[in-house]
Amino acid sequence: MIRVKRGNVALKRRKKYFRLAKGYVGSNSRLSTFAAEQVVQSLQFAYIGRKLKKRNFRKIWIYRINAASRALCSTYSKVIGKLKKENIFLDRKILAFLAFQDFKAFKLLLNT
Repeated sequence: MIRVKRGNVALKRRKKYFRLAKGYVGSNSRLSTFAAEQVVQSLQFAYIGRKLKKRNFRKIWIYRINAASRALCSTYSKVIGKLKKENIFLDRKILAFLAFQDFKAFKLLLNT
């Protein structure tokens, strides 16, 4: 049987992990086994973080809309209900931007 020499393939794989593990502390950036484990773990955390970011931004938008609507003697749920009733389809991101940056426009929107 022919002997298989994996020198190039193994080296490329290790270099890939070291490139991705750049900036890690200690063995996690110097030893191939630990670097590979840490890269996989980091990619999992990054995936989870992307999902959490969406949740957190939605929470922030709701907080901002609620704070602005309370300044107008109303609540978040009443504001959202009123907008749906009047068929005004603005998402929470836009409403939060109006509440945070342009309070007059937000106030005008709710008085319609």
